[in-house]
Amino acid sequence: MTLPFPACFAATTAPEPDLFTQLLSAPPATPPAATEILFAIVLSFLLNALVACTYKRTYRGTRYSQDYVHTLLILGTVVTLVILVVMGNLATAFGMFAAFSIIRFRRNVGQSRDIGFIFLAMATGLAVGARQYLLAGVTVPLVCAFVFLLSRANLFSSFKGSHLLRIRVGTDVDYDQAFAGPFAQHLAQQSLKSVETVQAGLMTELRYEVTLKDGAGVGEFMRALQAANGNNRVLLTCVGEQSVVEAE
Repeated sequence: MTLPFPACFAATTAPEPDLFTQLLSAPPATPPAATEILFAIVLSFLLNALVACTYKRTYRGTRYSQDYVHTLLILGTVVTLVILVVMGNLATAFGMFAAFSIIRFRRNVGQSRDIGFIFLAMATGLAVGARQYLLAGVTVPLVCAFVFLLSRANLFSSFKGSHLLRIRVGTDVDYDQAFAGPFAQHLAQQSLKSVETVQAGLMTELRYEVTLKDGAGVGEFMRALQAANGNNRVLLTCVGEQSVVEAE
């Protein structure tokens, strides 16, 4: 006697297609119309202009580059164009990936935050190119506002010195007493980091980490130091920047 085979075992189930097969078999997206392309490019440019303006308003260094700001605008807009081109077309996407993989961009960024603004410009271009207009229109101004407020409030600032100070004095000078007056008048805090003899032991070089008081004049501070050390060399360097004040 033959028992009937259960129907659930008789039916053969087709294997689930993998992700690559799904991508190949997915129907292509509807190509954007000319008016939508124009709108996406203009929107991407305006949002990236906001990113560039935020970068300029919050920059604090001494090596501001107009070329870098223009690059943010161009990069974000070009990313939008690239995403519009490859949308829904897997073959074009692989071709664009192969073309861009042979390109090498070499540039030394002045500050670590410059990399963050590059990613922000690229994310803006990606969002607009993917037709996520509401997402881009809401998040990009919000992120720029957060960056602006973060800069204005000076949050997460460290308490380390704002300048490095190098002073040369004679070996017979009591530098603890000689610079007590200028330090108390112009500095909010100071810390002696090293003491070194130079010029065959004829001079002593002192290295301080100092923080100027709000409103303190650099020129007056330098003159006070020179008067205290007998017009020997004084070098004041901004931490993390290229601004240097030297007097001899």
